[in-house]
Amino acid sequence: MRRYQIAILLAFSAGVLAGDDALTRKCLAAQPWGTVGVQDTCPNTFQRFDQKLEPKGDLGGSAAGDLPPDHEKGEQAEAAYAKEGASGVFSRTATGHEGEQGQYRMDGSEYIIRFKQYKMQDEHRQNLAAAFEESLPESVWEWVERNNPAKRYPTDFGVLRVDEAALKAVQAAVALIPWVKDLTTQQKIFRSLSSESDSDAKAQRAKGRKRGRKAGPRAGGGASGKSAERAEVHSGPSAPRVDADLPWSPAVEKPPGRLRTKPTIGLDGDDSSLGPDDFGNASEHSRRQLLYSAGSKSITDAFSASTIWKKGFTGQKVKMAVFDTGVRLDHPHFKNIEERSNWTHENTLNDGLGHGTFVAGVIASQGNECQGFAPDALIHTFRVFTNDQVSYTSWFLDAFNYAIATDMNVINLSIGGPDYLDHPFVEKVWELTANNIIMVSAIGNDGPLYGTLNNPADQMDVIGVGGIDYTDHMASFSSRGMSTWELPAGYGRTKPDIVTYGRDVIGSKIQGGCRSLSGTSVASPVVAGAVVLLASTVPAEGRWDLLNPAVMKQALVEGATVINGPHIHEQGMGKLNLINSYNILKAYKPRASTVPGKWDLTNCPYMWPYCKTPLYAGAMPVILNTTVVNGMGLTGWIEGEPEWVAGQYGKLMDVRFEYSSSLWPWTGFLALYLRVKKEGEFFSGVVQGTVKFTVVSPPARGETRQRRSIVELPLKLNVIPTPSRRNRLLWDNYHSVRYPPSYLPRDSLDVRQDILDWNGDHPHTNYHDMFNHLRDAGYFVEMLGSPFTCFDAKNYAAVLLVDSEEEFHMEEVEKLHRDIEQEGLGLIVFADWYNVESMVKMRFFDDNTRSWWTPATGGSNVPALNDLLSKFGIAFGDSVISGQYQLGRHRISYASGTNIIRFPAGGYLYSFQMTERAAGQKGRGGNSRNSPALGMYKPKGKHGAIVVHGDSNCLDSSHIQMTSNCFWVLVKMIEYANSGNLDHSVFASSGLLNSPEGSPSMNHPRRRTDVDFTETSRVLKHDPVCGPDTPVEFQTGADPQMSAALVESPPSKNSFTQIQGWLPRSQCLRTPLARHSSQTAPARILSQSCIWTKAGSDLSQARDAPGGAPADGEGDKGPGVDLRPHTVPETNQKAHAPAKEPQPLPRELIEQDGMGAAQHVPSV
Repeated sequence: MRRYQIAILLAFSAGVLAGDDALTRKCLAAQPWGTVGVQDTCPNTFQRFDQKLEPKGDLGGSAAGDLPPDHEKGEQAEAAYAKEGASGVFSRTATGHEGEQGQYRMDGSEYIIRFKQYKMQDEHRQNLAAAFEESLPESVWEWVERNNPAKRYPTDFGVLRVDEAALKAVQAAVALIPWVKDLTTQQKIFRSLSSESDSDAKAQRAKGRKRGRKAGPRAGGGASGKSAERAEVHSGPSAPRVDADLPWSPAVEKPPGRLRTKPTIGLDGDDSSLGPDDFGNASEHSRRQLLYSAGSKSITDAFSASTIWKKGFTGQKVKMAVFDTGVRLDHPHFKNIEERSNWTHENTLNDGLGHGTFVAGVIASQGNECQGFAPDALIHTFRVFTNDQVSYTSWFLDAFNYAIATDMNVINLSIGGPDYLDHPFVEKVWELTANNIIMVSAIGNDGPLYGTLNNPADQMDVIGVGGIDYTDHMASFSSRGMSTWELPAGYGRTKPDIVTYGRDVIGSKIQGGCRSLSGTSVASPVVAGAVVLLASTVPAEGRWDLLNPAVMKQALVEGATVINGPHIHEQGMGKLNLINSYNILKAYKPRASTVPGKWDLTNCPYMWPYCKTPLYAGAMPVILNTTVVNGMGLTGWIEGEPEWVAGQYGKLMDVRFEYSSSLWPWTGFLALYLRVKKEGEFFSGVVQGTVKFTVVSPPARGETRQRRSIVELPLKLNVIPTPSRRNRLLWDNYHSVRYPPSYLPRDSLDVRQDILDWNGDHPHTNYHDMFNHLRDAGYFVEMLGSPFTCFDAKNYAAVLLVDSEEEFHMEEVEKLHRDIEQEGLGLIVFADWYNVESMVKMRFFDDNTRSWWTPATGGSNVPALNDLLSKFGIAFGDSVISGQYQLGRHRISYASGTNIIRFPAGGYLYSFQMTERAAGQKGRGGNSRNSPALGMYKPKGKHGAIVVHGDSNCLDSSHIQMTSNCFWVLVKMIEYANSGNLDHSVFASSGLLNSPEGSPSMNHPRRRTDVDFTETSRVLKHDPVCGPDTPVEFQTGADPQMSAALVESPPSKNSFTQIQGWLPRSQCLRTPLARHSSQTAPARILSQSCIWTKAGSDLSQARDAPGGAPADGEGDKGPGVDLRPHTVPETNQKAHAPAKEPQPLPRELIEQDGMGAAQHVPSV
């Protein structure tokens, strides 16, 4: 069921609605002057806007663990703080804290409850107790007090300890409270996972309690298994949810958790000793780079910081927040430590690890041997990590709130992880940047693999930093793009934003002196220090009227220097160039821009993979996901519609757009769908043109007129004549599922540490080497992010179905069968292991999230693949086999694959001596047997070829170092699909089957009955729908040959719900896709949506109403509230002409939605 929701533009993603406190007034401060509807955004506080920002509570003293008023400086204050009991950051009434060990019971799991208002902790607690008074006994829930510096300020969340047996009752009670936003698990942030078998469950829980006492907050704990609160994708400026019922939702639901990858807490010195198994990285570069010797050149000299120092700028009056492991007050390298705060359970403000000291030193050290970029910056250290590198979400949320309340200017965050669906964390980052705090964050240490960006550095409003060495080569550890939020139906963004030195950087030691560290958590403070220095060059009196996160991003990315060799998903916009950025800021006038600033798809290797992907008529569209950066204000919008201005041969292009209706905070997206028109079928050459659009923002302080900026985005690309069918391949990305949202195990069971499948499974991420090999062999790989009902089989030699975890629509199965049997389409399948007993034994207790995790499926979804292939008499088994086999003169690795148990007569089936792994077995070893692993089948006539292989690891760049690649075998398979003739120098004729292998009556692998795969699957939730990433003629939602019958009998749905479905093309063109950056407001679509509605309903009347209201956000009204659902405007056949706006969705219809009126439109 699909619900239409309403997007309300808020200043905070956390949804500030009321309150007479400092942070609520910050909501108003974040609003642009002249914005309509501010009172609606921050009601009951507008009249108090001029009140002085002050903390609440008794400032004359401090509670246990709270900082005294004079905590900012001085050893006496520090001693008083320690005496007060810094270790009691989290305390309880029922089971108090005893000494440093903090003895207490772990009776239940702990949850973060978020509110729609900022209030003092005690007021939230009292309100919650009153709300629960009649529905919940006091014995099943408990408010956890948080005694830290933020306690003196209002907050928007609390921590509850909940009896697990009463969890559902608590969730039901919370759902009825209108001023509660959501309930999510309290998450532990750590760099590793703890895995135990079922037999160790009780011991593991006891171990978890002990760890919680030793390393967790007083609010430690977490949800477990199915009882955990599920969180929908959040993807809008005021945290609108991407509707979980959308058929194209990039993720459906997620279990709790912010699992961490390879630590961004720096790699000490030379990281070459860290092998693949240390962090689950299977492809480290073996070549060692020549590095500067320690001390041969300081990091500030490398960027000519002294040029700016000589002009009198050294970071003065810029408040720099270092979120790390703390720093000593009396450290000789720092003279401007304004404040130190501790947010952990440990009884200290000092740094016991060394990382916080190092980071602060790179930013602001005054030591001669290792001077920082901004020695006169005002340093505020936030100790959010223990000496064991442990933290909790609630620590960060409190610390972030405190940073907002105390007006920090810049934050450096040297942590990250793959969970971009941890919405309390992600939304709080949006809130920080909305309050004009510039956040700099490490992109992650999961390189050299692609698709390994860490959050929050992958967010558009954050400056994400990658690492290089002193020879301007990419550091092997630096995470690579693209982003994977947008998959499968969209395309990722380019990240990192910039790169800088991150290997063997010299910085401060704990006791004084200097040391070297490596890692992107070292590169991040290099940029943070540069940001502070650059900020100090702007005159202080108007500094923060001009500067904001967007302006600083513009200065950095536009000033960066592209280095030779790495491509855009590795280096972003290039290497930090401090002097260029300084000159940009010196002449800066508020404006909007794009990242990247131009799309030159002819520039290789920098524009890989685009430069290896020439366009041609009839192809799936190439999607360019562009970030719009608005330096004019926190909020803005694109006025009218983007325009394609054709340059040289530009009239051959069909360019369509999707884009954010609101740019908040500071940023949005513009997606370009590039197609070559039919008349360009035989054209060969370079095409050029420009995308033009206007960004509008409300007036700034003291201004009366709206700000406008015309943005031009040059585009240059190669067009070739349409290749023959035999050279065109279609990669299926629609049936790939990954983490997040669900626990999807890695395809190779030999990878011991990095157990998650989270790299995107895309030819431009972890299959990039395979992609390059196919392109070099003359094949063109097009992407399909929609169901099999959305392509014309006559255009392709074969569909590549690799490592699929998703189910298949019935319509897809029937369509693919027809394509193979009647259109001669080839199908090449690479499966992976699937064994229910092994999956059950892979259940583990995750010490990060304090919950039990169970795999949603195996390496691939073998039961679903068997359903797809059953008509052809082909089936995979559930044996987990590994080994190597010989084909021709080559040896192929087979890592944690599955066997083939059924194959038809007339096909070729090849068996090899393999080792069968026992269920749940760790490491190598097992029984050796002859196992069928490769099958090739092509009946005579028009019937297309089918090739099946039981393992995909030989194609996956994540595992190639551990295996040998089989790219050349894939090419041979494609040749077989084209010709139907085997190359017998590679494939022996002895594999021919004279009778079928196996029978339909034999036992096949079964789906798990103890796992609800609906929580993970798009297919099980939605009908097949074709998005704008497919040919225009298919964007009615189904294969044209199937549409007529389906239109006559649409499914039974709620009459007040808009349904994705199939309509005649005269009534429907295309559908909006929720897949671009999840931080933007609803996309405005240039053509209509495909819907069914009950005849005569309010919805159908809104759909069919002629004309339409003017778009919100245009004219003098400002962005205000966007009430425009994706209803059907009049059909617009032109790609660029503006479509008429639909009527607003009736208010009474919104209230029928069951979730209240203040809902959000599904956004991208």
